[in-house]
Amino acid sequence: MERTQDLHIESLTPLVPPRELKEEFPMTAAANRTVVEGRKAIKHILSKDDPRLLVVVGPCSIHDPAAAMDYAERLAELSGHVADRLCLVMRVYFEKPRTTVGWKGLINDPGMDGSCDLHRGLRLARGLLLKINELGVPCATELLGPIIPQYINDLITWAAIGARTTESQTHREMASGLSMPVGYKNNTDGGVDSACNAMVSARHPHTFLGMDLEGHICLVRTTGNPDGHIILRGGKDRPNYDAGSIAEARQKLQKAGLDPALMVDCSHANSGKKHTRQEMVWRATLEQRLEGDDGIIGMSLESNICEGSQAISKDPAQLQYGVSVTDECISWDTTERLIRLAYEALGKTPAAAEA
Repeated sequence: MERTQDLHIESLTPLVPPRELKEEFPMTAAANRTVVEGRKAIKHILSKDDPRLLVVVGPCSIHDPAAAMDYAERLAELSGHVADRLCLVMRVYFEKPRTTVGWKGLINDPGMDGSCDLHRGLRLARGLLLKINELGVPCATELLGPIIPQYINDLITWAAIGARTTESQTHREMASGLSMPVGYKNNTDGGVDSACNAMVSARHPHTFLGMDLEGHICLVRTTGNPDGHIILRGGKDRPNYDAGSIAEARQKLQKAGLDPALMVDCSHANSGKKHTRQEMVWRATLEQRLEGDDGIIGMSLESNICEGSQAISKDPAQLQYGVSVTDECISWDTTERLIRLAYEALGKTPAAAEA
């Protein structure tokens, strides 16, 4: 009888069950406090009960845990100076969507050599998240599938559903069961309809196939996730951080019966993927917030220790320290300057004066 399955499968390798990894890297009291307080703060920002600006900032992707900790320590110190006006959350992105092919991130390929040692990648990821949270720095990440969250979801304060996956039913179902607030990106053509639809869908209960902590396939029933917002990241033809685009997004959210909560992504299509243009987007969006547009609840920056980006080397040891291997990032010096600029500007608003 001719074979009819697994014709293009080379091998199947069982992964460590999520429970075992969580026992190897258990939640600590300090990390738990960071996650719980961070999630609560973002929920209050979304409901407008907390007037602070949410800022999701950090590397485009994590490839060097040592550099990531260096960045986290800097962010922890800065956060202590601005926490009364800004809620800083670090980008700790381990999975990277690829338009065609390329490096898929630290979890999938920690050696950056095509070996795809997911066992090592999962351990690196969970261990790093635990250390960053213990510093008091909340963590943000993009979730690309329904399996990986079982390994790290308890250490994530804020999650993103990406431009390529916002239309996916699988991701909307997954988001409906996530324990943290979720940002839904507009899709790559710049339209926000799919992101609005994703928010509506994820607020409702769903039933789907998933995986439990023992690694078994199971039927997952969710209650729905009420804590969501739109991320404006621009599109192929134009950016969408201008006042007209933001007003249009607000109207579509309101028409869908959703609170007008918007985050502006200062990188990606809004900056033309040029790190030097992120400051322009930051300043323009901040100005709209200062003029009274409280629908803008947050902004995000792609930032690293050093600016720019570099190609992945055949010898990872030859990579320049603190430089992105995916999208271009602004430097730490620029990051600190922009965050302090926003802090000073927000202190001059009527709302801040009343507080």
